Amino acid sequence: MKHVMNHVFTTSKIKLFFLLFAVATNIEVICAHDAQIDGICYNFDDSDHSAEVTWYGANYTTYTNKYSGSVIIPALVTWDSVEYTVTRINYSAFYNCTNLTSVTIPNSVTSIGCYAFYNCSSLTSITLGNGVMYIDYQAFDGCTSLTSIKLPSSVTYVGDIIFNHCTSLAHIYVPCGELARFKQLMTYDSKIKY
Repeated sequence: MKHVMNHVFTTSKIKLFFLLFAVATNIEVICAHDAQIDGICYNFDDSDHSAEVTWYGANYTTYTNKYSGSVIIPALVTWDSVEYTVTRINYSAFYNCTNLTSVTIPNSVTSIGCYAFYNCSSLTSITLGNGVMYIDYQAFDGCTSLTSIKLPSSVTYVGDIIFNHCTSLAHIYVPCGELARFKQLMTYDSKIKY
């Protein structure tokens, strides 16, 4: 635990140093992510060699439409000769990417943050991996072109109104025999057909 705390503290100190340096020297802070690999931005956790997909730029509203077309998130990425497992999609990672049309999430991802795909109005296809357990509130809010989605049986938590303003969404597919469980998880989306 001490090693993890030292790493988190060291990483935080390094980021704080660069932020203060940029402010003191009047240099614009360009990004808040650790790396960009094959067009996808990541933050890394060296304590467990995990990675999260995140937004591009200083914050999630800085560069809208960074991600466009079809995005396939890999299960593993290598950075600085270290292999990381992609386990999370950060909150607002694809915020307002109105030109994003499809996304494939690998089985290694267990968590999708709030507003992860907020206002991705051209998103027509989302393939969720079988490892997704946690989908935070309003994760797909404003995905107006999405007509259907298949939720894997691994899902154990669904935040409030994850499909808010998904005006074209007609079907949520759930695994056989799990309709009652998913209806309990998603009582607020009762208008949507299963």
